[in-house]
Amino acid sequence: MANKLISEMGLPKSIANIFAARNIKTAKDALSLTEFELMELLDVALADVKSAVAHISAIVSPPYQTALYLMEQRLQHEQFAGHLPTRLNGLDDTLCGGIPFGVLTELVGPAGIGKTQFCLKISLLASLPVSCGGLDGHVIYIDVESKFSSRRIIEIGATSFPELFHRKEMAQEMAGRILVLRPASLPEFTESLQQIKILLLRQQVKLLVIDSMAALVSGEYDQGLPRQHSIGWHISFIKSLAEFSRIPVVVTNQVRSQSRDEVSQYSFQVNKSAEIQEGTEKYDSHVIAALGIHWAHAVTIRLVFEAKSGQRYIKVAKSPMSPPMAFPFILTSSGIALLDDDGIELRGQEINTIHCQGHNYIINFDGDRMQ
Repeated sequence: MANKLISEMGLPKSIANIFAARNIKTAKDALSLTEFELMELLDVALADVKSAVAHISAIVSPPYQTALYLMEQRLQHEQFAGHLPTRLNGLDDTLCGGIPFGVLTELVGPAGIGKTQFCLKISLLASLPVSCGGLDGHVIYIDVESKFSSRRIIEIGATSFPELFHRKEMAQEMAGRILVLRPASLPEFTESLQQIKILLLRQQVKLLVIDSMAALVSGEYDQGLPRQHSIGWHISFIKSLAEFSRIPVVVTNQVRSQSRDEVSQYSFQVNKSAEIQEGTEKYDSHVIAALGIHWAHAVTIRLVFEAKSGQRYIKVAKSPMSPPMAFPFILTSSGIALLDDDGIELRGQEINTIHCQGHNYIINFDGDRMQ
């Protein structure tokens, strides 16, 4: 817009001719000078200069938007996009309704912390009828590590919705809506992505789960660091699937210890090394999310699953609409249950730290899980 010609802006012909005679041809030329400089150069009255500058500015400047207008636009967009409620009230309130449609939501944390349990529960919720708070659709579940359990799905459903699942045909119908794919390698997953895109349309898919992306690219690591170019295409394609289908896309990620010679470049890391607590058997290992910085930038929502002082937490660590919050939780027969819907607001280093302490696993300096 700065290069827009003054002769095309509808100024009075007399003032437009003066601009042209002084070789002031574009909006940039005119707006680069002060009003007094223009008055001297054009040899016209200050009032005429102010009127001309105001006219030019109004044409080339982008229209302003009020905070009220932006808020209304956001509400309209959210109503169009929608959310998948997790039935975890505190988490849903923080996320303005649940897992958002059209973007990537990442679950990151150590093995055994509850990420798959979370995925199983939301898969069930997405398949439920709308009258029960579900999305009444199919789910594509990419089960990379063979952790998907149909028996566990039925148990969660029967415990959470006994009025529905007391009928055998309902349990069969819900389980039949979850389509499980088990690619054995990243190339096999790559080949299946186009098929997934077709299924999103043909099967009325309302949720895509990839559990886990880090396991898919485990063979693409070089000295503990992901080769970013190896997964760059997959990042772009998965993001496009989310935007194209307007459904929630949930991807789990693992954690790893930072190598000693690794340059400090990740958001989920701390400067101090892990310390063994004296007099206890607990090991507090500060780790970082796998898959690297480019993946971290690609996800819109990052939920960290961590353990600290013997308690598990779900932490909203990255969200464009939510403050950083942590919610203590336990695992029950009906899935994950929050112990406190109010949560704990996080500040400073705690936002970007992943704790792996106090459960039946520890993370050593090489990133291997030990039982």
